[in-house]
Amino acid sequence: MKAHWGLASLVSVMVCLTSCTKQSGTGAEESGLAGNFILSMDDLPDYERDIDHKTLLEGLINRQDEALRVGDYIYNNNCFNCHGDADQEGSIPTAFKFWSEAFKVGKDPYSIYQTLTRGYGSMPPQTHLTPLEKYDIIYYIRERFLRDDNPDQYTEIDDAYLATLPEGTNTGPLPGAFHPWADMDYGNFLINTYELAGLDAPVRPRSGGVPAPLPDEDFSYANFAYKGIAVRLDEGAGGVAAGKAWLAFDHDLMRVAGAWTGEGFIDWEGILFNGKHNISPRTIGDLHVESKTLPGWAHPQSGSFEDPRFTARDGRKFGPLPREWTQYKGLYQYGDKVVLSYTVGSASVLETFGLRYLGDAPVFVREVELTSVKTPLTMMVAKTGTSVAIVGNGAELKEQPGMVGLEIQPGENRRITILMGKPGLNGLEELAKSWGNQEPLRQFTKGAAGRYPQKLTTKAILGEQEGPFQVDILNPPFDSPWKNQFRLSGIDFFADPNKGVICSTDGDVWLVEGFTKTPSTLTWQRIASGLFQPLGVKVIKGQIFVTCRDQLVRLHDFNGDLETDFYESFNSDHQVTDHFHEFAMGLQTDKEGNFYYAKSARHAREALVPQHGTLLKVSSDGKTTETIATGFRAANGVCLNPDGTFIVTDQEGHWNPMNRINWVHRGGFYGNMFGYNTPPDSTNSGMEQPLVWVERDIDRSPAELLWVDSKKWGPLNGKLLNLSYGYGKIFVVPHEKVDGQYQGGVFELPIKRFATGIMRGRFNPGDGQLYACGLSAWGSSQPQLGGLYRIRVTDTPMYIPVDIKADKSGIVLTFSEKLDAASVQQVANYTVKTWDLLRSRKYGSGHHNEKELSVARAELQADGKTVKLFLPEIKPTWVMEIDFNLLNEKGSEVKGLVQNTIHTLGEV
Repeated sequence: MKAHWGLASLVSVMVCLTSCTKQSGTGAEESGLAGNFILSMDDLPDYERDIDHKTLLEGLINRQDEALRVGDYIYNNNCFNCHGDADQEGSIPTAFKFWSEAFKVGKDPYSIYQTLTRGYGSMPPQTHLTPLEKYDIIYYIRERFLRDDNPDQYTEIDDAYLATLPEGTNTGPLPGAFHPWADMDYGNFLINTYELAGLDAPVRPRSGGVPAPLPDEDFSYANFAYKGIAVRLDEGAGGVAAGKAWLAFDHDLMRVAGAWTGEGFIDWEGILFNGKHNISPRTIGDLHVESKTLPGWAHPQSGSFEDPRFTARDGRKFGPLPREWTQYKGLYQYGDKVVLSYTVGSASVLETFGLRYLGDAPVFVREVELTSVKTPLTMMVAKTGTSVAIVGNGAELKEQPGMVGLEIQPGENRRITILMGKPGLNGLEELAKSWGNQEPLRQFTKGAAGRYPQKLTTKAILGEQEGPFQVDILNPPFDSPWKNQFRLSGIDFFADPNKGVICSTDGDVWLVEGFTKTPSTLTWQRIASGLFQPLGVKVIKGQIFVTCRDQLVRLHDFNGDLETDFYESFNSDHQVTDHFHEFAMGLQTDKEGNFYYAKSARHAREALVPQHGTLLKVSSDGKTTETIATGFRAANGVCLNPDGTFIVTDQEGHWNPMNRINWVHRGGFYGNMFGYNTPPDSTNSGMEQPLVWVERDIDRSPAELLWVDSKKWGPLNGKLLNLSYGYGKIFVVPHEKVDGQYQGGVFELPIKRFATGIMRGRFNPGDGQLYACGLSAWGSSQPQLGGLYRIRVTDTPMYIPVDIKADKSGIVLTFSEKLDAASVQQVANYTVKTWDLLRSRKYGSGHHNEKELSVARAELQADGKTVKLFLPEIKPTWVMEIDFNLLNEKGSEVKGLVQNTIHTLGEV
């Protein structure tokens, strides 16, 4: 779809469909409403006056799937916020409810088309949409909302109807491409994994299919910047995505991986860009400068460029260089200027980048400032043959094997400018001689005026749902000037609980105010951008830490405008490969200030590096990283338990027959045999067992767990919650410990599904309520890209199971409130099923040995809340489902389903 669609235009499209369409029939002039259209037929492009509507509508028969996909994407990522759906009201309560209300004017496709084309009342004409795009939107609304839920408003498209349409000779121009990931202003740098490739690069291998594990691709030829900082060099608005010239710095190796120009930044191939699996972004322009995949600086003592890093099974090397050799310190942002900070031996280095031209030929500029250079240092500038010249004293260019080197002599201060261009570029030496003064780079490390001074305001939709929970929808500013996608992935609060910080997987960090003082109005300030897939955030003594795929970042504001002036690399120990699946998830801290997050493994492939599929600990000073547990596949975050243990979820897949919630202890292995250095025993006894196996129909993708820490949550205070990324749900997780093994189940709270997958949650210490944020991408079925919610507990009783025990005589469920004894005692009110799973290298598992257990009797214990089900056939099982349909003390229905796992039966 078209790249310039914005929220405002699409909101107006959807809101005004209720009042802007004509009565059933064909000619708009015949409806008597022509005077209300904004544009007359004479105002439209010539093709609009001669559209073959019959052909367009008939064509939908052959492209229904495509039309539904396009319409779905537009609606749910742009219009859902205002209109919602049958399960969740949108942000504009008066917006038309397609699934239940009657069109005020016309309801047939041609009538709606006229409204979109010509505008009506306060809705402007949608002249940027092609005819095909308009019918895609119309098709989605009809099929998604009208056909089943509002059939009176569904007009059949039959021969009789088609015969009434005006005849035409064309179907209009073809749609353009809709690329929201490429439209976003990420700022003037964006950290990601990039393959640096020129115009003549070979086609990339991209393996897939079965059986697993998939073979490794041969990337021995490729120039990957696994921790690549792409910097835009040309001037202009729109950030890196709108640029024409770029340079990529690899902060694992401290090298300039390459510099390129073109009419496009990258190909946007990747799971969190265009959604493609098994691939990572590649440059698509003309690669003028490139370096070897070696350390960017020779070892400060030996002078060797030999790479000492970890060598993976496929022969590639990953991870940062040893700290005594070189260490990445972080990135200063000064207006549009990016200044990198790192060390080489004892020397401190600042480096920034620029662009000049010799005629039409670009010259890429590296400006380097070194202090405390105590030994001679050698930099790798670029591959042999690259045109290079330098400005400054105390340094000279010298050829090294396969590269152009720069030798720098000892000195307290060195200021050098390096000019680089394509082989054979003439005039570099003359340009260097006429360069003039080199400004000190230290001046750009003090903080500058913010790039995002606007504070954006949004209105909350305060929930008035019946029942024990109410949900307030705290909408992000979806119509931001930077076209942010707002795929929210982390939340935490400051000491002032009215203020919080939220990160998004698209690289942003937002300061949000209004949580407790003005609960219906929020103010959003973009304080950081360009980060590599943030998926966790934590506030420690007022300082903001963010988990990114390449590093743990600490944000610094030097001048009091709240925007980040220095992105400190607090820890960059973990290794990153090109694989799309290895996200760094969540962020928690213990009382000593140590940090914890989870690193996912490769999807359908064996691990390449030791940190694939692990729970990691970073020391409070950021200097060391320790692996706590292994064997995870897609560990979506970490929960720190009061006793110092952890809970880590994992997703169904290879070696995971079902989703699992793991109670994790140090040194444990949690089942993924595609991990690194796995134990020899691949049987079930060779792994730690989960607290519970979670059926995909219950939750296709569990996210992070958290403990309820709020008296306002009544009977749930002190209980464990599971957030659902897959289905946008929240579960309580009743559990017990038997013979050292945790076991329990999940029960869905009576809250309608959220519009987005839920990733992270925090209880606000000010109002005691749960705030949850989320996103939808791969692995989530929810339609909206991102969302923020406040979940409040009302005075209405919950009647939910909060505790579970399994013993040799049956199951004990304790509910939050008292139940009706007579209904509890009727065994017909329960259905109990069990089944086994088959764990293997195959993806997931079917149900094996399914059984329905007979309930011999049921008793309500003295507290009026605890139910004992006597099950003569009970035994340990992978999965049990307990379906109940009871009454409470007042005679109202109490029904639900607990899914649980039993490892050991306790004593009666």
